[in-house]
Amino acid sequence: MLVAGFAAGPLRSNCYLLAPAPGGPCVVVDPGEGAMAPLVPALAEHELTPVALLATHGHPDHVGAAAEASARYGVPLRLHPADADGCSGPWEPLAEGPLAVAGLTVGVLPLPGHTPGSVAFTVTAHEGGRLVLTGDTLFAGSIGRTGGSGADLERSLRTLLTLADDTVVLPGHGPATTLGRERAGNPHLPGAAG
Repeated sequence: MLVAGFAAGPLRSNCYLLAPAPGGPCVVVDPGEGAMAPLVPALAEHELTPVALLATHGHPDHVGAAAEASARYGVPLRLHPADADGCSGPWEPLAEGPLAVAGLTVGVLPLPGHTPGSVAFTVTAHEGGRLVLTGDTLFAGSIGRTGGSGADLERSLRTLLTLADDTVVLPGHGPATTLGRERAGNPHLPGAAG
């Protein structure tokens, strides 16, 4: 499985490309502000064609380039309807449950809290590795506290903690981590010591 990511825009939000292999269809997750400039060469480098645009939530740093990407590649953005106010281009509602896109099965986990429509995307690689793209709900060593409901965010973090420790976390900002590392050392997670 191919996973490529880059940070873009003034808030250095992570945009990710997911594909079974180079040279075919891919999923673009979180095409935020400033993402088009690095997105175009990243797609060319791996010879990928976007067939789905997905958003973890509707903040501009995660959907700011969605309208341009949608127009260029002919695919609408999919995001949770509760966050649709943040989208300026064509979009489709993101339903709970697995999506079959680009030869991948992408799970959709509702994670309200950071925003009412925050979600995470889960993918199991054909090679067996597990990924979760958490947007601004969970970061390496921190959580997304801006916006929505604290009670909802705590419930959503508990949902994430049901995933396996070896699940690789690809957050909306900052470096990748694993769920096990965050469970052991992230002081902001429910039930953490300190």
